[in-house]
Amino acid sequence: MEQTIRERTESLERQTLSPRACLSASSKGRAVEIAPCPMRTCFQRDIDRVVHCKSFRRLKHKTQVFLQPEGDHYRTRMTHTLEVSRIARTMARGLALNEDLAEAAALAHDLGHTPFGHAGERALSRMVEGGFRHYEQSLRVVDRLENDGAGLNLCHEVRDGILCHTAGRPADTLEGQLVAEAWTSEPERWDDNGDGILQYVMLEGEPGHQDSLLRTEHSVRTLTAAGVPMEKLSNNAADWQRGPARLRMQRWLEEFGDQIEVVLSNNDDMALGAIDALKETGRPLKDWPLIVGIDATAPALEAVEAGQLYGTVFNDSRGQAQAILDLAMALCHGEDPAGAVELVDGHYVWLPYQLVTRENLALFQQGGG
Repeated sequence: MEQTIRERTESLERQTLSPRACLSASSKGRAVEIAPCPMRTCFQRDIDRVVHCKSFRRLKHKTQVFLQPEGDHYRTRMTHTLEVSRIARTMARGLALNEDLAEAAALAHDLGHTPFGHAGERALSRMVEGGFRHYEQSLRVVDRLENDGAGLNLCHEVRDGILCHTAGRPADTLEGQLVAEAWTSEPERWDDNGDGILQYVMLEGEPGHQDSLLRTEHSVRTLTAAGVPMEKLSNNAADWQRGPARLRMQRWLEEFGDQIEVVLSNNDDMALGAIDALKETGRPLKDWPLIVGIDATAPALEAVEAGQLYGTVFNDSRGQAQAILDLAMALCHGEDPAGAVELVDGHYVWLPYQLVTRENLALFQQGGG
């Protein structure tokens, strides 16, 4: 019996794609089983389902960031999605992975995103109990909202790509862990007013930036999960920079004074800016609030040694880059990636983040965790 076009394509995938690729014929399927298309693979079919849905068309009316454009040439979620789709296909082709699966997930990844980029996401998150995350909403769109409530009935692998496209476990949960440990081990040291509630300020990165949103959200979530009562005095963006963070901290010190018990910072540079502001006050170090950062930069490690920064979080960027290179080289040469890098659950490369305090500082000053 003559093969259909779909079957020929599936055969070509088996012959040409990497052993690590997800073959169309091996998909885990859909929530509601449907008859195979004689021309398109299951992932090609999902591409068409996404492109022809209403939510995809609406992307052209959502600006990528918060702005008031005066002309016609500005980036929207539509143009961003098309750019991501091209990059995804290029990477998949270079690694001999399934281009159609990569494209389907890329085209659908932001269907549930807010207008005005991550600034819109952040604003909505303040109003929704439990917070709002665009990747979860994107999955909700394709599963429950599109097609008059019937959903698009996409393949399991495409849905997984939508849900997991943003980021893995963030380092900032460890930042929250640093504060939780300090608070519970020495409450009398950090609870200046003795009310049993942690009063904090938050230095955030670029407004609406995904990393800033995640680091802020997970820091607070980690403390809440640890049972630490919290009261936010203020939060403000300092664009990841030391100078603007110093100015923010100066204003907070004028407004709140000794009420500030903890300074949470989305990165080390801004934490150092808070330290600069505190130095200028002449306040004794023993009366400073607890300050924590993220990234374990060299100046931050010096601040930890001086007792000015309580701790930071080490993110092994060199290790990540080396693991990506080793993985890509193994795939390009048709080798088993498990022989090149250590895989978790047979699929994931995981380099754990590490807490840095004065107790283990020497390890990181020597150049590694």
